[in-house]
Amino acid sequence: MPAKSPQVSDRTQRALSALGTALRTRRKELGVTAAMTAESAGMSRVTLHRVESGSASVTVGAYANAAAALGMQLTFGDRTPDGPAADAPGPARAVPGNVRVGDYPQLRAICWQLGQGAELSREEALHRYERGWRHVDQDAMTDRERTFIQGLADEYGGGLLLV
Repeated sequence: MPAKSPQVSDRTQRALSALGTALRTRRKELGVTAAMTAESAGMSRVTLHRVESGSASVTVGAYANAAAALGMQLTFGDRTPDGPAADAPGPARAVPGNVRVGDYPQLRAICWQLGQGAELSREEALHRYERGWRHVDQDAMTDRERTFIQGLADEYGGGLLLV
């Protein structure tokens, strides 16, 4: 039996609905199926549907994972005396970073939903490799990319790639 949705204000429900709509719109712009997006986000297709519907019963982590799978990032800001800050919860924003997806063929393969020019933080790149490892063609991987992955594992994973 699904969890009962928590009571939320009308304002919060409107924000969740707008976020869900923004995620669905992005997915459709990318031409990606719900099943592919859900797998990339580490959730069921049903949970993704609830995210895209703006359900209050879905964890914020599920919203964040869906956004990340679509190359987006949720941002949260503090409230100011005059109301919400400019960066208060709202539509997801592009992920800033310093690893260009198109520079590494296997990263590009597992980040199919992102453009070649998209950038990820180094830590997010490691997370993407780990999460999508079963889709990595290790035989086709270049030495440069192997070295890059090991460097990420050394930097963020204590030398271990969690696959």
